[in-house]
Amino acid sequence: MTQIYAYIPFKNGSAEDVALEFPAAAKKIDEAASLTAVVTGSGADLDKVAGEMAKIYGEVIKIDHADLAYPNGEIIRKALTHVLPADAVVLVGHDTLGMDLAPGLSVKMGSAYAADIVDFQGVDGSVLKAVRQELGGAVSTHVTIDISAGAVMTIRPGSFAPVDGADAGGSVVDKSGEAGDLSSSRKFLEVVEAEAGDVDITKSDVLVSIGRGIEDEENIEVAQELADAMKAVVSCSRPIVDAKWLEKSRQVGTSGQTVKPKVYMAMGISGSFQHMGGIKGNPFIVAVNKNPKAPIFQVADLGIVEDILAFMPELTEAIEDL
Repeated sequence: MTQIYAYIPFKNGSAEDVALEFPAAAKKIDEAASLTAVVTGSGADLDKVAGEMAKIYGEVIKIDHADLAYPNGEIIRKALTHVLPADAVVLVGHDTLGMDLAPGLSVKMGSAYAADIVDFQGVDGSVLKAVRQELGGAVSTHVTIDISAGAVMTIRPGSFAPVDGADAGGSVVDKSGEAGDLSSSRKFLEVVEAEAGDVDITKSDVLVSIGRGIEDEENIEVAQELADAMKAVVSCSRPIVDAKWLEKSRQVGTSGQTVKPKVYMAMGISGSFQHMGGIKGNPFIVAVNKNPKAPIFQVADLGIVEDILAFMPELTEAIEDL
C-alpha cells in the first residue's frame, strides 16, 4: 500500500477544485493507497478548510503559522520538509503555486519529480507509470517514476474526476509545532486586484472563448454574434489579450480570470495548462479546433475538428432558427 500526501491549496476559506481530484489520482496510483491531506495557512480560514477536507480525506495534517497566511512556496517547502516523511509521495496541483512549490520540494526531500501529470497507469513495485504533458500540452509522454525514495508530482487540474461520496469522517492532526524555522527571503507585500472590465466573465454561466483560431481582430464579431445567440459572454485566451484585441478582464487562465461556467465553448483554443488552470467547477466543455491533436480535446466533453470561422456562423444560424 502506497502512502500518499496531497497538498491542498485554498483561497478565502475555500479549497481549490483540484483538492477534490487528488483522491481519484491516488487511486490510479494504487487502489489501496492511503491518502492524507496537508493544509497550511493561518487562522479561521485554515481551520475551515481543514474541517472541510476531513469530510473527504481520512486524515488531514494542519500547519498553522502566521508566515503561512499568504501562500509562499519557499516557506511551505520548509514546513512540508519538516512534517512529511523523507520518502513521501506528494501530489500538488499544477498551478502557479504548485509550479513554484513542487520542484524545490523534491530537491529538499531528495525525491523524484514529475510535472503536469494528466493520468496514472498504476505502480509496479516501486515504479510508477504516469502520463504527463510537455511543450505546453502539445505532447503527451509516458514516463516511469521510481518512488522508492519518494516523489513530488504536480497534477493538472481537471484531469481526474472530482470525489463525490459520503462524509469520510476524517481527523485533523495539528503539526504546527513540527514545522520548524519558517523564515524566508521573500516578503509578502500586498494583493493587487485586477482592474474591472466592461464585462465580468466570472459571473457568466456560458462563455464563448476564442483563441488563436480567430485569426484576425475583425473576426471577433463572429464570436460575439454566437455569444449573443447563446445569451453568453465572449472570453479569450492570452494571445488575444497580448494582441490587444480584447481587454485583460476577458482573459481566462492562470494569468487571467478564474471562471466557473456551466458551459465553456473553446473556439480555436489549443488548451495549454495555463489556460485550463483558469477553468473551475467542471463545466461542459465544447472544443472546436481544426487541429485534431490540440490538447483541448483531451479534456473536452465534446470535440469538433473544424475551422471555427466556418463553424461559428453555422451554429449561430442554427440557434437563431430554433
